[in-house]
Amino acid sequence: MTKNPISIGSILLDSGKIKASDEDRIIFLQKQKGIRFGDAAKALGLINDDDIQKALSSQFDFPFLAADEDCFSQKLVAAYRPFSSEVESLRVLREQLMLRWFIDDHKTLALVSPDRSEGRSHLAANLAIVFSQLGKRTLLIDADLRQPRQHQLFKLKGVYGLSDVLAGRADLTTITQIPIFRDLSILPAGTLPPNPGELISRGIKNCLQQLQIQFDVILIDTPSAEQGMDAHTVASNCGGALLVARQHHTRLNDLRLLKEILQAGGSQCLGVALVNY
Repeated sequence: MTKNPISIGSILLDSGKIKASDEDRIIFLQKQKGIRFGDAAKALGLINDDDIQKALSSQFDFPFLAADEDCFSQKLVAAYRPFSSEVESLRVLREQLMLRWFIDDHKTLALVSPDRSEGRSHLAANLAIVFSQLGKRTLLIDADLRQPRQHQLFKLKGVYGLSDVLAGRADLTTITQIPIFRDLSILPAGTLPPNPGELISRGIKNCLQQLQIQFDVILIDTPSAEQGMDAHTVASNCGGALLVARQHHTRLNDLRLLKEILQAGGSQCLGVALVNY
């Protein structure tokens, strides 16, 4: 991670957290006490710990959102609470996937779960954020053309998405780049079609081949396996799948069966991510 040469003082000034008239007394206290600029500003009651963390995130190119910034759903903990134990677990998962999958020139990974309400979409969204924070050109695709969630989690306003691309009604310029996370892009589900299974089956392979040229990591949120063959088709074209299970909810036999079906279709199951929400 490369350090940004912009000073904490400049960042706090540009963001309106301190005024130009505050700088002299902050610097005086900084020198008098031998403390950092941010700590001096905090001691004077001008800023708080959250302000310092935000400034440091800008200085070290590690973007995240303050709790009062209503850009996304608060369920995107990687965006709002990047220093929490929950997000640290996401980073551990990210590193395991980097070592076991993405290091071998693989770029696409499907997230698959046996049933609905198992946390798959939330995991996919948060995992995409932590990959982008690593500096990887990351694309999150919502391939759930039945009950999509990513446009809600990221509060996207666009109409077109994956279904429209697969149907030839739109092109890949419908991908949305997320401004605060410059390495994160989203391809939402788009128009809900009457034939989601057929659209996925006939078009996802070519779509993924095109996208692999532009991105380092492509994570694909899929419908639950009990809703049809869409998830199996996506996983087969990705070559790899991460199974998602919800603690005290997902049945072990359902996971075993899903793993067997995915492997029979040529997809490598990298493991199970157990979520609790």
